[in-house]
Amino acid sequence: HKFIRNLHAPPNNFNMKFTLATIATLASTCAAFTPSSFVQTTTVAHRAATDSALCMKYKVAVVGGGPSGACAAEIFAQEKGIDTVMFERKMDNAKPCGGAIPLCMVGEFNMPETVVDRKVRKMNLISPTGVEVNIGDTLQPDEYIGMCRREILDKFLRDRAIEFGAAPINGLVTSIDVPVDHKTTEKPYTINYQEYQEGTSVGVAKSMEVDYIVGADGANSRVAKAMDAGQYNFAIAFQERIKISDEKMKFYEEMAEMYVGDDVSPDFYGWVFPKYDHVGVGTGTVVNRPAIKQYQKAIRERAGDKIAGGKIIKVEAHPIPEHYRPRRVQGRIALVGDAAGYVTKCSGEGIYFAAKSGRMAAEEIVSLMKGGARLPTQAEVEKTYIKKYDGAYGPTYTVLDILQKVFYTNNGAREAFVELCNSKYVQQVTFDSYLYKRVQGNNPLDDVKLLGETIGCLVRGYSTAKPDQEFSNPVESLKRI
Repeated sequence: HKFIRNLHAPPNNFNMKFTLATIATLASTCAAFTPSSFVQTTTVAHRAATDSALCMKYKVAVVGGGPSGACAAEIFAQEKGIDTVMFERKMDNAKPCGGAIPLCMVGEFNMPETVVDRKVRKMNLISPTGVEVNIGDTLQPDEYIGMCRREILDKFLRDRAIEFGAAPINGLVTSIDVPVDHKTTEKPYTINYQEYQEGTSVGVAKSMEVDYIVGADGANSRVAKAMDAGQYNFAIAFQERIKISDEKMKFYEEMAEMYVGDDVSPDFYGWVFPKYDHVGVGTGTVVNRPAIKQYQKAIRERAGDKIAGGKIIKVEAHPIPEHYRPRRVQGRIALVGDAAGYVTKCSGEGIYFAAKSGRMAAEEIVSLMKGGARLPTQAEVEKTYIKKYDGAYGPTYTVLDILQKVFYTNNGAREAFVELCNSKYVQQVTFDSYLYKRVQGNNPLDDVKLLGETIGCLVRGYSTAKPDQEFSNPVESLKRI
């Protein structure tokens, strides 16, 4: 056991508190998701709850200071019996991201509206042949999709975790020494990292022993590699921040745009999302990653005059996980956010699920630690955090995966997708599902009608659409991270 490394006195109280899944309306019809069976592990010997334990703390390291890491660190920091550290390489990081968050996140995570750059109340969908459908009429006056810059959102969440007592470390984790018997003992993990001081680009090599690790370090997670979490397939998202004239910006005051077609992506969509004083223009793909710049050029051309004359002020690209990691908990290491693979298909939404998974994981781990008196086992964390997360959101991931395969794989289906979004019922349930993360107001009769409309839209779409362009990348398509 280790004596106190840090004498933080965190506060006692904490107020717990589409990207655009336009066709997530069908989520209500899916079957209940059945979580995978959990690995049994040998019981870990815990320290006795004696008076001497009062002068000892277990140390939890959260690797990554984005929404998932910050929300996890905030929970850990409020527990007096836990010493919490949070690693983040770039405290001013501006992660490449569409930046859409659901309305419920603002209230649930007690965030001020100042983190929201734009309140989107209209969405313009454009088909491969240029058919446009405007949705948003079903929204109430106080409802909106929040568009934010990650450098603003992440800083707010990270600063709040620090205020609660999490010790920030401006450092890059380079490796983690994992004891062979870490699943059955309390032997500490050793985190090796480069620590950086403000104004310097050269880090100082350091190491730290910790008792529990939460990996919140994104798609290229080094924590995932250290714990042998397994690999996943991934998309490449590419975005340009473009400064356009004030006159052109008026169009995007409360408007976001979504373009579909094999010219902008063979399996996703292109977007124009409004930010504080510019627009984010981007696209993504899994199946043809080498052509991402070709697709980016196409989305700029599709947006046309609406962004003409704009100045590119920032170019961003990053990987997006396509499914869960095979193993999200190993011993006393748990993954959250993108590191765990919590990004939805079809919509590419990840911010809310990152924050939610970070909070859920931390809450369950803190509860299992019983005031810092013990360390949880792998089986315990799987039966709480993993089981609850999969039970709550597994159906959403499953259905959106199916919908992406149905509607994003060819131009005929994309034409049908846009036509289908003319339905006010589709719009109503879509926004309710997205904004509040629960399906509301479903009508069985309307669901049956929707099925008929979907079939009709697909028939018409396939009859008029142009063929998709062919491509081949047999080697690169096998790459995993």
